[in-house]
Amino acid sequence: MPLTFDFPLERLRTYQGINPRPADFDAYWDAALAEMHALDPQVSLEPADFQAPNAECFHLRFTGVGGARIYAKLLRPKKAPKRHPAVVMYHGYTGSSGDWADKLVYVGQGFTVAALDCRGQGGRSEDPGGVSGNTHRGHIVRGLADALDGAPEKLLFRQIFLDCAQLARIVMAMPDVDPARVGATGGSQGGALTIAAAALEPRIARAAAVFPFLSDYKRVWEMDQAKDAYAELREFFRLFDPRHEREDAVFEKLGYVDIQHLAPRIRGEVLWAIGLMDTICPPSSQFAAYNKITAKKDMVIYPDFGHEGLPGIADRNFQFLMGL
Repeated sequence: MPLTFDFPLERLRTYQGINPRPADFDAYWDAALAEMHALDPQVSLEPADFQAPNAECFHLRFTGVGGARIYAKLLRPKKAPKRHPAVVMYHGYTGSSGDWADKLVYVGQGFTVAALDCRGQGGRSEDPGGVSGNTHRGHIVRGLADALDGAPEKLLFRQIFLDCAQLARIVMAMPDVDPARVGATGGSQGGALTIAAAALEPRIARAAAVFPFLSDYKRVWEMDQAKDAYAELREFFRLFDPRHEREDAVFEKLGYVDIQHLAPRIRGEVLWAIGLMDTICPPSSQFAAYNKITAKKDMVIYPDFGHEGLPGIADRNFQFLMGL
C-alpha cells in the first residue's frame, strides 16, 4: 500500500486533532440549538416544474436563524406507505443542491428526499449578512472578525450547521415520514454538514459522509495545506493578521465550527469514506473527527485516491441508507 502524504495509517487511527476546543463549546451549541428550536420555520412548498412519474417534486423554503429564507429541493414518492424513510442531502463547498434527477434513485425506493442549498453559496438560499470583516469569498472566515471581538455566534458556519439540522427536523415532522428512519449524506463540505447535522439532530439514524471538510483547521494550517478549499485561512491572516499576533485566538474561534468537536454528539450509525492521498481535506483532519465518534461507525479507505470520485462509494452509501 502506498504511503499517505500525511501520518502513517496506524497513527491516523489514533490521532485526536490539534485544533483547540473552546472552553464553552457545549454551551455555545446548546444556545444555538435553543435559538433554532424557538424559531417558527414558516415552511412553504411550491410545486416544481420538474416532475417524474413516481415522484412529487417541490421547492421547499423555511426560515432559518437570523431570518434567512433557506431553500431545499423536496421529492417524495407518489406511492409509499405512511411513515416511510427519508434522506437529507448536503452539497460540496460553493455548490448547490444540484439536479432533481439524481435524487430519484432514493424516491424509487420509497424515500422522501430533501437536498439543501447552503446559504450564500451556489443555490437559492438567502444570506442576509450582518457580519463585519472579510466577506471576500470564504465562508470559513465569514464572521471570524466578529468572533475575535467576542461574538462567535456570527460565524457563518454556525448558521449553516443549524440550517442542516433544521432541515432534518422539518423532514422528520412530515406526516408521511418515519422520524426514526431518517438519514443524511454528502461529500466534502456535504460530508462535514452530514456530520454536523447528525451531531445537532442526533435522531438522524444513519449518516454517510465522504471525505468531510471543516475539521482540524490548525492541522491543515501546519501541513501547509491552506489552499484550494482552505485558501481563505491564509487570506485571512494576510489581510487581517499579517504578523499572526492573534493566531492562537483565530484557531480557538474556528474551533466552534470544527466538526471534530461536534462528533461526540452523534448517536446514529456513521459510514465514512476517505482517500489517503487527499490533499484538499487531509486524512489526519478527517481522522480527528472520525476518532471522536462514539456511535457505531465504519471507515471505507481508498489508499490511492485523493479528493475525487471514489469507485463504488455511491453504491456503498446507497446500500447503507437502504438499511433505514
